[in-house]
Amino acid sequence: MKTSHTASDQLAKTTAWLAGEEKNMLTLLGKLVNTDSGSYDRDGVNLVGSIVRGEFEALGFVTEVHDGGDYGDHLSFEHPEAEDPAIIAVAHMDTVFPRGTAAERPFKVEGDRAYGPGVVDMKGSHVALLYALKALVQDGHGECLKHLKILFNSDEEVGSRSSRPLIERVAEGKKYALIMEPSRDNGTVVSARKGGGRYALQVEGRASHAGVAPEKGRNAIEVLARKVIKLHTLNDYENGVSVSVGLAEGGTAVNTIPPAASAQIDVRVSTMEQAEEVVKKMEAICAEEEMEGTRVTLSGHISRPPMMENEGTNELIGVMQEIGREMGVSIEAMKTGGGSDAAFTAAAGVPTIDGIGPIGGNAHSEDEFLYVPSLTERTCLLAETIRRLVENSD
Repeated sequence: MKTSHTASDQLAKTTAWLAGEEKNMLTLLGKLVNTDSGSYDRDGVNLVGSIVRGEFEALGFVTEVHDGGDYGDHLSFEHPEAEDPAIIAVAHMDTVFPRGTAAERPFKVEGDRAYGPGVVDMKGSHVALLYALKALVQDGHGECLKHLKILFNSDEEVGSRSSRPLIERVAEGKKYALIMEPSRDNGTVVSARKGGGRYALQVEGRASHAGVAPEKGRNAIEVLARKVIKLHTLNDYENGVSVSVGLAEGGTAVNTIPPAASAQIDVRVSTMEQAEEVVKKMEAICAEEEMEGTRVTLSGHISRPPMMENEGTNELIGVMQEIGREMGVSIEAMKTGGGSDAAFTAAAGVPTIDGIGPIGGNAHSEDEFLYVPSLTERTCLLAETIRRLVENSD
């Protein structure tokens, strides 16, 4: 990659401008946070989409609406003078919180922390991306906007079921992918993520009276328990493989031999080779007969491939680290077990970096927070990263 000649004083100037915009940034953040947008709340997600759309169109972007089916609509933005943009930026509008959560605990700022449902995962990133582009325009680098394709999807928190084909199609041929998940609470960005999927285990047994004729029954819960124990032997934490039965249920009454039982299984892997191996082993375990007269069915798939660290990712991290040094900020990278849309851009062969949004913590909980000073810092870092990637792609 080319070496940037942007001086530290220019970054300081950008930071100062963003600091002056902090009140406006927090106002917009509050508006987004106070709009419920759980993954299954189509109307709420679309309302967030209308807010985002208005902001990006005011900046000169053209919007394309993509039907999300059962989920909210996905939005893509592109400058009207764009010609084959080299960079894709991906953000999601949905949260894990149901409708009514924002009314119960609305956006608030206490000290240097902002709170509210989805404040850091990832509505803070919506604001950071928008204001990074505003900062580029303010600094006289508005041409950079022509090199960026932006995608806001509506179903990331449930596996991007509707948006995955769109992400893969938009990512095709891009040189860089910026995934706007939040930075970790220690400020690190994400260089690799595990892949994974969800599986369902169904057991069919035979009901019978537990007191009168227990021997005539076939206990589905017992069979399920045996399968769970065997499935958990597939865990290989040291090498990044985990198989976890997180939900289980069965039976109809305490005095009835349970005729059915089921479990939901979370699978995480670090490579697709691991995925193939662990799925084969799961299938073999489920094919073994535990009890005559019972039937076991396993269904599901690996829905997200791993985001694997590679040379392209390391180059992107190097660009951000160089900018960080000029800003006086240390940028470190880490691998994480959680999934994101980075899996799809990375699998498409696009150098990808993730976790570049504002810093925060306790995501998906009532204590979720965004570290307010990071809003300016990470927005400046993002703006300069985009500028240098555009420079490098010429």
